[in-house]
Amino acid sequence: MTPFPFDAVLFDCDGVLVDSEPITNRVLAEMMTELGWPLTPEQSIRIFLGKAVKDEAPLILEKTGFAITPEWLQGFWVRRNAALDRDLVEVPGAPSAVRALLSTLDGRIACASGADRRKVELQLQKVGIYDVFEGRIFSGHETPRSKPYPDVYLAAAAALGVDPKRCAVVEDTTTGATAGVAAGATVFGYSPDGLGHSTADALRAVGVSRIFTDMAELPQVLAAWQPQGR
Repeated sequence: MTPFPFDAVLFDCDGVLVDSEPITNRVLAEMMTELGWPLTPEQSIRIFLGKAVKDEAPLILEKTGFAITPEWLQGFWVRRNAALDRDLVEVPGAPSAVRALLSTLDGRIACASGADRRKVELQLQKVGIYDVFEGRIFSGHETPRSKPYPDVYLAAAAALGVDPKRCAVVEDTTTGATAGVAAGATVFGYSPDGLGHSTADALRAVGVSRIFTDMAELPQVLAAWQPQGR
C-alpha cells in the first residue's frame, strides 16, 4: 500500500468545514450599515472574507468614522453567534472527510482558524464534529499574528509534533492560503464553484498546489498527491 503522503492535515474552519460566511457577513453588513457604511451581505463577503473583523479596524474607521471598541466587538460576536447557532450547516461532505482522515492519520488533524475560539467551537459543535478536533483547535486570536501570517498553522503543526512541510492545509480563501503557504505546508484549495471560477484562479495565484471542488473527495485527493508535483 502506498504510504499516505502527509503526516498531518490542518483545516481552516469557515467555508471549509462549515458554511458560515453568508451568515456572518449578513450580521456584519447589518452592523456596518448601522454605523453608516451601507453594505449588502455580498459586499461584506468581498471585503471581509477570510479576515478577522478586529484586524479591519482601520478600514472600518475610514468608512464610518467609528473606532471599533471591545464592547462593539463583543456585541458583534453575540449577534453573530446567535445567527450561527440558529442557521449554520456543514459544508457538504466535510464531516465524513474529517472522520476518515482522523482515522487515517491516527488523530493528527487540527482545525486552525483565524476566528475567535468561541466561534470555532460553537460551529464545530453545531455541525457535530467538535469531537473530531477536541484538543486540537487553534485560533488566530491566540497567536501573535493571525492569517495571512502563518502563526496559527505553525502552532497547530508544533502541537501535533509534525514538520509544517509534512502538513496538508485545506483552505478556501486567499488570506488563509497565503498563511498555509507561508508556513511551508502544501495547500489544497476548496473551490466548490468550479475549477475555472475566479476564486480558484486567485487561490492558485497565492501558491495553492491543488484545487478541488467536493469536500467528500478530500481524503482521496490527499492520498493521491504526488509531492514532486508541487
